[in-house]
Amino acid sequence: MASKTENKDNKKQSTKASLSKAVLRRAERLGFTEPHIIDLNDFGNQAGNYLKDFVDKDRHGSMAWMKETLERRSHPRNLWPEAKTAIVFGMNYGPDSDPLLTLDEPERATISVYARNRDYHDVMKGRLKEIAGLIARDTGEDVKIFVDTAPLMEKPLAEAGGLGWQGKHTNLLSRDYGSWLFIGTILCAAELKPTPPEIDHCGSCRACLDICPTDAFPAPYQLDARRCISYLTIEHAGPVEEDLRKKIGNRIYGCDDCLAVCPWNKFAVIGQEAKLSARDDLNAPKLAELAKLGEHGFRTHFSGSPIKRIGWKRFLRNVLYAIGNSGVAELKTEAAEFIYDTDPVVQDAARWAVKQLKSI
Repeated sequence: MASKTENKDNKKQSTKASLSKAVLRRAERLGFTEPHIIDLNDFGNQAGNYLKDFVDKDRHGSMAWMKETLERRSHPRNLWPEAKTAIVFGMNYGPDSDPLLTLDEPERATISVYARNRDYHDVMKGRLKEIAGLIARDTGEDVKIFVDTAPLMEKPLAEAGGLGWQGKHTNLLSRDYGSWLFIGTILCAAELKPTPPEIDHCGSCRACLDICPTDAFPAPYQLDARRCISYLTIEHAGPVEEDLRKKIGNRIYGCDDCLAVCPWNKFAVIGQEAKLSARDDLNAPKLAELAKLGEHGFRTHFSGSPIKRIGWKRFLRNVLYAIGNSGVAELKTEAAEFIYDTDPVVQDAARWAVKQLKSI
């Protein structure tokens, strides 16, 4: 005979609704993976504790907003108390070629795969609104959508709902899509049937840890953003330490090394969303041409791209570091153009680049 507690749990489970077929069909047509659902009653504080440790060790670098939003970020209900369920969707952006190949072309730039076309935030957000509208209609409850734009830990939620797992490099991995998934989340005030969580499939593999040019992983499943090339080229506004500049190579926006080397990518498929497919002119642009863009040209060239958000000066700083690392003597002229720039960070980067190429 079932206990009172078991009967109560069974009754509670029976009251949870499934997503309608209309929602599932619409998600598929909009290019999303199947939805993965998390009961927020069962979503613990482990991810929040990890985040607190990350911040306490100052591994967030200059991203002060992580400390400021720590409490809200530690659990979805701290962001929205009425939320009962999280619904996580993935969107595949698998590249059609090895993103590490351009690292061997020193006169050209390497741009992270995710930034070689439109800003994924813009692509996903409107589509998630459509799905959220259907969920709100079906459940009669409020919904809120998120695409990496609010203090919400989407990767732990994605793991809890079964979309993938956080690998040793702390990024999301999937058995079906490898490293190449964007995440979008809908919080809902309705109770929905959860999907099973994913387990860790990294095993003894260390490929992502060993390939990192700057040794940004103090240990498996731990990241020190202060040494991460993605952080240094995107989030960090000041000059980069000289010993790290040389390790950046020709990466001018982000870094895909730890993602691209993962063995699970053998199961990945090429992304089908045209707005996320790489533009030819962003696959391996020439450093000399990027240095000549100017602020207006930069804004025009990267209109609609996530790269535009870092601004011309920070972008130029990154290009100058890549020029300094190129070993191409002819690029010294391009760097010399900026040794008297009004921005001290650009000026410093230009002088460093000229110095690196001086003896070539």
